[in-house]
Formats: sequence, structure tokens, C-alpha cells
Amino acid sequence: MPEGMNIEIAHKLAEPETGPGKTARAELLEIGEALLLALIAVATAWSGYQAARWDGQQSLRYGTSARLRVEAAIAATEGGQQRLLDVVTFNTWMQAKESKDEKLAAIFQRRFSPEYRRAFDAWLKSEPFGKPDATPHPTLMAEYHNNLLEQSAALNKEATTAFSEGTEAREISERYVRSTVLLATVLFLVALAQRFKIRKVRVGLLLVSAALLIYVLVNVATYPRL
Repeated sequence: MPEGMNIEIAHKLAEPETGPGKTARAELLEIGEALLLALIAVATAWSGYQAARWDGQQSLRYGTSARLRVEAAIAATEGGQQRLLDVVTFNTWMQAKESKDEKLAAIFQRRFSPEYRRAFDAWLKSEPFGKPDATPHPTLMAEYHNNLLEQSAALNKEATTAFSEGTEAREISERYVRSTVLLATVLFLVALAQRFKIRKVRVGLLLVSAALLIYVLVNVATYPRL
């Protein structure tokens, strides 16, 4: 057998196998990598979008809470002033009654606020001057309501709820941000896997990437959405 033919046969035997099976596995591996990259891109974009929207929701709810606190403070101030005016007017009415000046007492009586007037009428019906155990002041009557003070309490309650919702929105946004970081880790692992020529190492890294991606996608699916 000629020497040149022996060398040619040796080269053929030394070449790696490139059969149809190996080519198919390589193609499947590339398809798997492409699918992973596509899922990572979509999941990253979605997580970033949701994080931005929940950040906006946080700012909106915190702003609403601050506005409601201001409105509550204004209502509380006006309500306190109204109550003080009614109490001062009542004290002056009492002085007029003690002085037997019914005309002056009637003038001050007409100056009561509508809310205070209802409690005052109920207080008079309880015969406060003839019963030692009668309610000493109309503001202590069950009929007394100060709409401004009640409005202030309701606004404060709404402000607390809005602030809690803002805090919850911030926490949800942080979850989406953490998911984005994990997705960046998955992307790094996929890119790292593509650098290896050893098939087992490459496949192992892709499997780890796929498992981590599934974990992130399951978590993201459970998060609230806007």
C-alpha cells in the first residue's frame, strides 16, 4: 500500500465524527439557547415594565396620602374652631339665662351651628336644670356631631389606607426588580454556556439556566399586575 494512501487513511481515522446524529443534537442545542434567550428578553421587559408601573403607583398613593392628610388637618382645624365657637356661645347663653335675659339668650341660641343646635335641643328636652344627673353640656349628648371633625377622621383613615397601598406597591416593585436581577443572571449563564466547546459543560449550564428561568417565571406569574 503506498505511503501516501496510509497517511490519508490515518487522517480520516483521526477526524471527529460528524454524523447526522451529532448535527441534530447541535441544532437542538442552538434552538434551546435561542428559546431561552427569547424567554429571558420577554420576561426582563415585562418585569421592568411592571416595576416601573408599580413605582408610579407608589408615588401616586403616597401623594394621595399626603393630600388627604392636609385636607384632614384643615377639616380638623375648622371643626375645632366651630366647636369652640359653639361652646363659647353656649357659655354666653348660660350667662344670659342666669341673668334672666331671655331676649339675649335667644340671640345667642340662634347662633349655634346646625349640628350643635340638634344636640342643644335634645339637651333642653332632658331637663338639665331640674335633674342633678343630667348631661352637663350639649357636646356630651349622643345627638352631637361635628361634621368637620368626623370628616377629618375619615380623611385620616383614607390617608392611612393610601399610604399602606403605596408601601405595598413599593414592595411589589422591588419583587419585580429582584426578578430582573435573576433574569440577568440567567442571561449571563446562557452567554457563558455558549463559550464552552465541551458539550456536557454547555448542556449543564443551559439546564441550570432553564431551571432558574422557570423559577423566576413562576414567581413573576404570582405577582400582582397593573
